[in-house]
Order: sequence, then structure tokens, then C-alpha cells
Amino acid sequence: MPVVELEDLPQHTQPGTPLAGLDLGTQTIGLAISDLSRRLANPRPVIRRKKFTFDAAALLAALDAEKVSGVIIGLPLNMDGSAGPRAQATRAFVRNMAEKTALPFAFWDERLSTVAAERALIGMDVSRKKRAARIDSAAAAFILQGALDRLAGLNAADRS
Repeated sequence: MPVVELEDLPQHTQPGTPLAGLDLGTQTIGLAISDLSRRLANPRPVIRRKKFTFDAAALLAALDAEKVSGVIIGLPLNMDGSAGPRAQATRAFVRNMAEKTALPFAFWDERLSTVAAERALIGMDVSRKKRAARIDSAAAAFILQGALDRLAGLNAADRS
């Protein structure tokens, strides 16, 4: 399935199924899964990156196990809103994934999600070593939660 706008994602997914959030790093893929009502994002263990074919297989297995019907992936834009090399790499990853799955993908501006995730982990008094292992999944949860909140806001506006 092609990339869809976030606002159109509910039309391309089954109601009552979770959505996934991804934070694509150079060494890991942070993963978060929503609850069935799509209100809360829950971090999952990171996927260690090796090579695209292995990364894709591990990611698809995780998404299948969670019965996910759509994916929101963080788009790492520069602070001025321009797309740099990391944003291009993220778009290339999604293009390659689209050849392997029918799941719809939507991009979400991830600026400062890792900073917010780190602050939250520090606030919970998580040690530096444990933070390093959890930061990408926590960032994925921030990305997914932001998108879920946006979708809920759009849904509420449609009902009024």
C-alpha cells in the first residue's frame, strides 16, 4: 500500500485493530503499539538493525504478531522543517517496505521526540544504561501518541 496522509489512515485500516509507531534509527528500530481503541501508545522492545532484509523480516513479524493494521513512522525533519539525509533515508525505508507489505504507512513529524522521551525516562529515574536501551521505543511511543492524539482530535471535530 502506498504512503497515506495521517488524516486518511483510518480509512485504510480496520477499526478495532492497533496501529504501530516506528522510530527509525541507524542501529535500532523503536517500536510502539497502540491499544485496540487507538488511544494509548505502548513501547515494545527495539529491533536491532542489521541489513534491510533482516530488519524488514523482524519488523513484519512483530507487526503481524500484534495484528497491526497501519504504521505511523517518525519523519526526522530538520528544525527548520526541511528534509535532510535522515528524512530521505526514512522515506526510502518506507518505499522498500511497501514492496513487502500491504500495510499503509503514514509519516509523523518526529522533531524532538527523542528529547521528550529522554526527559520522560530521566523523570522516571531510569539509569543511563537502561535509558540507552529504551530510548528508541520510548521515542516511538511519543511519535505514535502524538499521531493518535491528532486522529482523536480529527474524529472529535468530525462528530461536532
